[in-house]
Amino acid sequence: MSIRSYRINPMPAQLDPSLMARFARVEAATVGHYLHDRFMRNDLRPLLVGPRVAGTAVTVSIAGADSTLLYHAMDQVRPGDVLVIDRGQDERHAAWGGFMAAVAKVRGLAAVIIDGMVTDPSAIIEAGVPTWARGVSPITTKLFNFGGGFNIPVSCGGVSVSPGDAVLADDCGILVVPADQVAGIADVALADQADEGTWVKRIQAGERLQDLVDIQAMIAERNRLDEVSHG
Repeated sequence: MSIRSYRINPMPAQLDPSLMARFARVEAATVGHYLHDRFMRNDLRPLLVGPRVAGTAVTVSIAGADSTLLYHAMDQVRPGDVLVIDRGQDERHAAWGGFMAAVAKVRGLAAVIIDGMVTDPSAIIEAGVPTWARGVSPITTKLFNFGGGFNIPVSCGGVSVSPGDAVLADDCGILVVPADQVAGIADVALADQADEGTWVKRIQAGERLQDLVDIQAMIAERNRLDEVSHG
């Protein structure tokens, strides 16, 4: 029996670009009306405000002060991938900065999500690849060659992410779902977003919220049930 410092797996199948383009029209907050346990923690915040992205998860697990495996990963990623980096709860060392952001731009990454620190935030913003992280640190990782995992299941923002999952990220949050659920979620969410636009127009035309949803009937029903239960 042996222990391998590096666990390196092949790249996952890339999700259909047309499906990802459709998924990228979905607002994370719309899905939040239905799902609760597939969203990363809200302390992962975007450095670039505004972009919404969707793509195939490619995962990296690197802990502490070492980022050797990240160099390998950046030679494997493809245009449209979302690189998800599990930092093993490290809050001191920045594994991502201006240089890697420039490489990400060349590689065509859709986004980078780091459960940890970054450095050179202005250079990351200038490179233009949407990036989510927990904070900024001037202390960088080094090429210590300690080990790590590539395209293995990781934990990022409190959510389990497997290579090949679909990732949707915007200003409101980061959603991770299995590939076979993307089409269904997109169908429901885009229909809801279209309905919301119709509702806004109705309010602008002078209708009340009561005209959209019979809230008074809901309140009456709740009170009736309370009377029955309290006898």
